[in-house]
Amino acid sequence: MEMHMLRIIPTTFPFQNPNPHALCSSFHFLRYHPNPYPNPNPVIFNRKKQFRQGSASRGVFDESAFEVERLTLDSKARQSMADTSERETQSNDDPKAWKWIIRKRIWDLMEATNIAQNPRPVHHRIPNFVGASSASKRLAELEVFQRAHCVKVNPDSPQKQVRFLTLSGGKKLLTPQPRLRTGFFSILESSMLTPGMINEACTSVGVAKYGKPIGLDEKIKVDVIVIGSVAVDPNTGARLCKGEGFAELEYGMLRYMGTIDDSTPVVTAVHDCQLVDDIPVDKLLIHDVPVDIICTPTQVIYTNTSIPKPQGIYWEKLSPEKLGQIRILRELKSRIERETEKKLPSGPSEKLPPMAERSRG
Repeated sequence: MEMHMLRIIPTTFPFQNPNPHALCSSFHFLRYHPNPYPNPNPVIFNRKKQFRQGSASRGVFDESAFEVERLTLDSKARQSMADTSERETQSNDDPKAWKWIIRKRIWDLMEATNIAQNPRPVHHRIPNFVGASSASKRLAELEVFQRAHCVKVNPDSPQKQVRFLTLSGGKKLLTPQPRLRTGFFSILESSMLTPGMINEACTSVGVAKYGKPIGLDEKIKVDVIVIGSVAVDPNTGARLCKGEGFAELEYGMLRYMGTIDDSTPVVTAVHDCQLVDDIPVDKLLIHDVPVDIICTPTQVIYTNTSIPKPQGIYWEKLSPEKLGQIRILRELKSRIERETEKKLPSGPSEKLPPMAERSRG
């Protein structure tokens, strides 16, 4: 598989979106643009260079270099989340403090009771847990999953079995590239793999090795979204992720593509201890994604959520920090602004997050 950054050129875009900030023009993504941002760490940079050079040759993939880069960036991201959590919980009037309090309570509980599974500690992760395979099995037994042709699954450890059951069941697997660093999504199909490859294809390395990168112009219909959660309310479908917001961005971009809509079921698989009743719906942000179905090792819960699902990317909520992390969003925003001759709004800094009230429509 060739790993490249993305460049946008105009083309005809087949989907329309009524949202005023929606994608209003067309674009096409090419994967033949080498990364222009060198890593200041010479060791990591050399490993990255080896990885790219190796992957450019047919049949050669430097798994070691890929893992070094992935783990290094993952460690930096978790440290950044820890810093954000500390800063926001220390402020009495920070509107995001309550989210971190609930997250920490769940992470602490899972570690203290040994419900947590590797990778540990589970803090600042979508936590892996005892019984994840059982929760995944219940998910795979859902009628909406069994009927699905294409399933979007988050790349985290507790959903590895869901990814395996998707591929082994002959379905298309759509999974995001970690933190959207190298692009957008990768798609895998069982027809692309031998039976012996499927287990590896469910890992981050396997997705990079065997997956087909796609862009926002891909014509594809997703039938079910499987999303990771730290905590979820079974009564309302309100959900908390680990705090980075990538699941929300992925959902918003899929809405722009016309790949999903309000009727596309959103499912999460968690441990029973991750079920909570203290997520205040009126404090959720407009881009927070609720869930329709919860699968645990012991039960399946239909939330009948009335929380509105996001309609796309809310540029006015997207912080400069987040936009700076994701090249595909920066280029998409620039393209829209050039073609509409209008400047899209920008969100406030993450250091001073706003309160955004949200009603249960």
